[in-house]
Amino acid sequence: MSKRSHVDDLRGASRLAIEATKSVTELVRAMHVTIGSGPAILGEPLAGPTRLVTDLVYGTISGVTQVVGAGIDRALAELGTLLGESTPGPEREAVLAALNGVLGDYLTETENPLALGMSLRSEGRPLPLEAEALRAAVPDAKGRVVLLVHGSCMSDLQWRRSGHDHGAALASELDVSAVYVRYNSGLHISDNGQELAELLEQLVAVWPTPLRELTLLGHSMGGLVARSACAAAEARAHGWRERLGTLVCLGSPHHGAPLERGGNWIDVLLGATRYGAPLAKLGQIRSAGVTDLRFGNVLDADWRDRDRFEKGADPRTPLPLPDGVRAFAIAGTLTEAPRPELLGDGLVPVESALGQHKSSEFALRFPEERQHVSFGTAHLELLNRPSVYEQIRDWLA
Repeated sequence: MSKRSHVDDLRGASRLAIEATKSVTELVRAMHVTIGSGPAILGEPLAGPTRLVTDLVYGTISGVTQVVGAGIDRALAELGTLLGESTPGPEREAVLAALNGVLGDYLTETENPLALGMSLRSEGRPLPLEAEALRAAVPDAKGRVVLLVHGSCMSDLQWRRSGHDHGAALASELDVSAVYVRYNSGLHISDNGQELAELLEQLVAVWPTPLRELTLLGHSMGGLVARSACAAAEARAHGWRERLGTLVCLGSPHHGAPLERGGNWIDVLLGATRYGAPLAKLGQIRSAGVTDLRFGNVLDADWRDRDRFEKGADPRTPLPLPDGVRAFAIAGTLTEAPRPELLGDGLVPVESALGQHKSSEFALRFPEERQHVSFGTAHLELLNRPSVYEQIRDWLA
């Protein structure tokens, strides 16, 4: 695992703290103006005096906050050599992955050191995409590669759960190499899909042994990123797309997740009155990646030139499963035994995970024999349930 500078972590955290202080200050100012301006029915008679006071008071607070932030940055720069660097532990990696899932687009836009970049990895270390270095990093490279794409707010290390890792187990039982993706799950799914497509093109070009077959295994959002990467590869005529033989999606919200749609309704309800409108901004800190999960956006056209917090109908362009690829879907359900109506896995409905949709245009046609429902299984338990692994292994074998 690569080392990381402690000062970068501190600088990133301090910038977030400063921005949070400024945002809360602006929120309080907006509420102060709204309440202090008087009734709207009377034309808000006190709006002018209230704004004069609030601009002075809250402007001063924001200015002081900015000066403090600049001072912290200078102090951390001087402390850099003293703080040094070390190999991050799994706890820090989990926190960083969650932070990027919620705020990753903002971290990237503000060039915050805590923003994650995408990389292909093995055993927690980034793989060099240069022939000689990759040969040294993967001396026993196989002709079949399983690429594992994690879900929202997670990282490549979190494929290991309760002592089990689907990728490591497949590598030990089948003649395959397991490669993992780490990415900023707060970015738009289509942005991550395009970047993944480019990285796979580089990987295939320098893989140490002739690559016969590639398998994409995506958990949750990872299944959507994998589908998006396939679309990007087809649009750019990438060579790796011809080597893709299998796609497996574990609990992927192909048609969205109710929790994000619920978050959208909270935005709408809070914004319905002028007194609640400032508070609606609190619901809009969630990232582009999270709001993509409302309907399961996988293409640029699904979100570009749209207000991602605006209430509306499903805006997606239908994207079928990739041609010439054996596609499989696994859904978890909290229901313990088969019955007509199945609960979801706590995050993703069974129908969404299996690609089912009332519109034939949007429905993903996973053949019935390539679908599996894991009973009594929560969303994260798809990563370590023995029966789920056995099903994946049997499909790939």
